[in-house]
Amino acid sequence: MTNAMSEPTLGGRFTFPGTSLTVQRIGYGAMQLAGPGVFGPPRDPDGAVAVLREAVAAGVNHIDTSDFYGPHVTNQIIRRALHPYPAGLVIVTKLGARRPADGSWQPAVSPRELTEAAHDNLGNLGLEALDIVNYRAVGAIHGPAEGPIAEQVTVLAELHRKGLVRHIGLSNVTAAQVAEAQAIAPIVCVQNNYNLAYRHDDALVEDLARRGIAYVPFFPLGGFTPLQSSTLSAVAERLGATPMQVAQAWLLHRSPNILLIPGTSSRAHLRENLAAGKLTLSPEILAELDGIATAAAAKH
Repeated sequence: MTNAMSEPTLGGRFTFPGTSLTVQRIGYGAMQLAGPGVFGPPRDPDGAVAVLREAVAAGVNHIDTSDFYGPHVTNQIIRRALHPYPAGLVIVTKLGARRPADGSWQPAVSPRELTEAAHDNLGNLGLEALDIVNYRAVGAIHGPAEGPIAEQVTVLAELHRKGLVRHIGLSNVTAAQVAEAQAIAPIVCVQNNYNLAYRHDDALVEDLARRGIAYVPFFPLGGFTPLQSSTLSAVAERLGATPMQVAQAWLLHRSPNILLIPGTSSRAHLRENLAAGKLTLSPEILAELDGIATAAAAKH
């Protein structure tokens, strides 16, 4: 890992505020390592292990996961593939949901549920302490919703005091909830839905950047409704890249505190994602791409 981190090819580096954790800006999201619907084991466990090992060999040192992926499946695969973990690898997990036998997604936000989930993550990852734990607020169906989160953040702060959690982040939250959490404990990252077409968090991205706090878009490529834009396709063709590479490169250009965690179960797709860090977008191209959000907003 030490040698891999010397290669500045993955979008540059970022250090989480108040920590010694420095990561490449292009990381890896482990959600797709589980079975269909992020439930159960993958069809090809050995292939999942191979993807993780290739990501780390390529210099990735930021892996995003959760024990409710599977459940337990992705963390167990990460442990199988990478444990004992190389120096410098940062594993970020999240708490706040559970997956019952029917495969549904249910909130799990009581102090007992959050504490048990932290221990599940520790056990399945084979760790004594978790680098960063995001509290994933329940929110609305497709994004955050206002409401108190102090009780849940206080649980994470207690886990931090006990030495089980090193640093705390948030996911699926509003700006007001970020402020509420920061009054309880230092927040090192925020993980929300954000991409080239869905830019509701523009002001929050900029506010966090001023404070050196990481912003980590989930669904950076559109998630369950992949980005589709004739403008994006045209720009990609001119650059000799794929539309998804351009969409990721736009995020890296958008703000220096943005970290990417694209996920895939394919080694070829992994290489494509990592290559997005080498794309340079001119001011003219960035202006052209910025028009995608304007067009998307006009449709709603």
